[in-house]
Amino acid sequence: MAADNIGGAFLGAVFGELLKVVTEAIRKALKFKAELEKLKSTIESITPTIQEIEKLNRGLDLPEREIAKLKQEMIQGINLVRKCSKVRFYCFKKVKYTDKLIKLNQSIEFFCNVNVQLQTARDNKKILTEVNSIGRLLSGNENGSRVFAGTRIDKPCSAPEAPESTPGLDAPLKELRMELLKDDRVQVIVVSAPPGAGKTTLAKKICADSKVKEKFEDIFFVTVSSTPDVKVIVQRILEHKQCNVPMFLTDEVAVSDLERLLKEEAAKAPKATLLVLDDVWSESLVYKFKFKLPNYKILVTSRYVFSKFGSTFRLNPLNEEAAMTLFRSSVMPQDGEPSFFDENLAKKIIKICKGSPLVLTVVGRSLCREPAVVWQSRVKEWDQGISVISSDTELLSCLQSSLNALDDKVKECYLDLGSFPEDQRIPVPALIDMWMEMHEWVEEGLSAINYLHELSKRNLVNLFIARKNASDDGCYNDHFVTQHDLLRELVIHRSMSEPIEQGKRLMIEIRENSFPKWWSQQKSNPTQARLLSISTDEKFSLCWYDMNAPEVEVVVLNLRTNKYTLPNFLENMGKLMVLIVTNNGFLPSELSNFSILGSDTLSNLRRIRLEHISIPSFNVQIANLQKISLVMCNVGQAFKNSTLKISDAFPNLLEFEIDYCNDLEELPDGVCDIVPLKKLSITNCHKLSQLPEEIGKLLKLEELRLASCTDLSALPDKITRLPNLKILDISDCLGIKELPTQIGELRTLETICMKGCYICELPDSVMDLKSLNVVKCDEETADQWEAYKAAFLTQLTVEALKDDINLNWLRNKLHL
Repeated sequence: MAADNIGGAFLGAVFGELLKVVTEAIRKALKFKAELEKLKSTIESITPTIQEIEKLNRGLDLPEREIAKLKQEMIQGINLVRKCSKVRFYCFKKVKYTDKLIKLNQSIEFFCNVNVQLQTARDNKKILTEVNSIGRLLSGNENGSRVFAGTRIDKPCSAPEAPESTPGLDAPLKELRMELLKDDRVQVIVVSAPPGAGKTTLAKKICADSKVKEKFEDIFFVTVSSTPDVKVIVQRILEHKQCNVPMFLTDEVAVSDLERLLKEEAAKAPKATLLVLDDVWSESLVYKFKFKLPNYKILVTSRYVFSKFGSTFRLNPLNEEAAMTLFRSSVMPQDGEPSFFDENLAKKIIKICKGSPLVLTVVGRSLCREPAVVWQSRVKEWDQGISVISSDTELLSCLQSSLNALDDKVKECYLDLGSFPEDQRIPVPALIDMWMEMHEWVEEGLSAINYLHELSKRNLVNLFIARKNASDDGCYNDHFVTQHDLLRELVIHRSMSEPIEQGKRLMIEIRENSFPKWWSQQKSNPTQARLLSISTDEKFSLCWYDMNAPEVEVVVLNLRTNKYTLPNFLENMGKLMVLIVTNNGFLPSELSNFSILGSDTLSNLRRIRLEHISIPSFNVQIANLQKISLVMCNVGQAFKNSTLKISDAFPNLLEFEIDYCNDLEELPDGVCDIVPLKKLSITNCHKLSQLPEEIGKLLKLEELRLASCTDLSALPDKITRLPNLKILDISDCLGIKELPTQIGELRTLETICMKGCYICELPDSVMDLKSLNVVKCDEETADQWEAYKAAFLTQLTVEALKDDINLNWLRNKLHL
């Protein structure tokens, strides 16, 4: 555990790390032996007491600031001791660090002799009413969030934060608050409005309202969408409440268990509960969550009017003043730089948008930094009769004008986004796989990112990076895209505007087993689609009809079931180049019929991406496969069960990616025999403890990424035999203590990423890395590299990165 990485750790853990560092330093830093032994004695004598005090403080929910200063001093002490270990000949440093070690010891003794006694006197007078079962259950803060390592992490059903600027919602917020706070028998309140009218934003604001939070002790915010999974919704609520999360066989059992839990809690300690169901498409779902429970209300947002519930709150379009405020904020650059804005044109645009917040925002962003001629052209186009808000179809027509303004290449890429489910983050690597095979203008990952930035600038997608320090050297595993469900409807509307037999894209959504009639009745001619997307829900029965799609190049399969069979009609797609299978269910889905991918008719299959999938084995040869990506998959047993070596299964593989596969303990047999392999990425596989020495046989390997393989203890010496290696990433490999002695033999190495490798020592041979241009590391390791840079590696750029304590990526990885 490195000092920069334990700032959010418990104090006892920090003391333990300091003791470990001191013990190791006593062996190395003989010049400070006396001071270090005294410090060690002090730490050993007080650590048990400190751990017990900290445990009691947590139980009493006492403020962390009482020990925060001491914790910070301990972290600084860890860095100090490590610096002492490196002192060799400089006497002035010995005097300086000796004085600091003495002061560190005195600081610890002072805390124990004074601060702890004062805290003890106070604690003895404190009545322990704060520790009870409900307090433990609701350990989050008032916003329903937890704090870990100093960073706020939303619970699964915490309400997302509303935008800072929400003009026109003050009055609706006040009215809706009054409805919620009424002590009447109306249990369900429905906020109804057309798509993009601000329903979700209003719901977010109501959850953050102080009076609402004062009344409702429990607030759960759940995004439902058009294909809700009741069992998953209940599981998320239980996880939010820190209860055991069982696997439910039916929706009825799940809902019954939730109702029983809420009633038991209400019987022990009466409290008010608010359940927010956002973007509901069917009122039958709301009935499932109607419980006979006192002080329990449900707030529903929907594009439909659910008149059966009686209390319907209609959200009206923005008035002219509010619309102008929102449009101004949307069209204004975030950097505050002056941009073209014409009041008369703006009034015309606002009139055309007819008060729709989403349309105002999208149009405003599309006009940001654009010259007057573009504004005039857009207004002229809209003035020709395009209506905005009178119906969903017309709203889509208005948004279509923003799509028409896109460059043809960007537009083609944008239309592909409809292949993925609504309300799901789209991994950028999946888009890169699609686009590089389908569109000749996308030559590499960087060009794909450029197209996504263009879409993001026009507010058609949200492009974000889950980790602040994510790699920018061609690895995009932490990059994601999201799109609003209305904009996804726009994509599907555009893609399906042509007859099924003629369209470039065929996007199919199957609910339960309701296949489209043209498919189930086999009434259509062969489709000419190049992209086929099929989304199924948790009730899909695995029965497929045949399909004649000889031109398909990319297949995207989105599923939710625990078991899934690849359709046999894939075998007839002779032009298939990319297969993407993503499971959005709660557990990994067991995939069968994988062997069909080895069919001779699929000789063009080049890329496979599997996410949240369990694979029985890889006993199939896919001769021309160039890239395979396994994300959050159960693969350890599959590799062991395979009688076919991975080098025989994928003899022409160029890229092999394994990410978050927690059952992977060792690399599959034969991976080092894949002669053409250029990129090997094994990341976030925490049980992987070693690499085979045979890795030196991968003579064409250019990239080796091992980030966050925390159990990996060393790099094999024969890694230095990789003559073409350009990128080495061992970021957050906490167990690696040193680089291979002869790493200097990697004469082609250009980039090393080793952030979080705090204990890693550099051998002198690094001075021979003449091609090394960039090193990304923590501040401690940067000092070592700077010394070599000054003397030998003058061309080197050393980037010292700070720890990014951010767990937002978990929401996607855990499909929350």
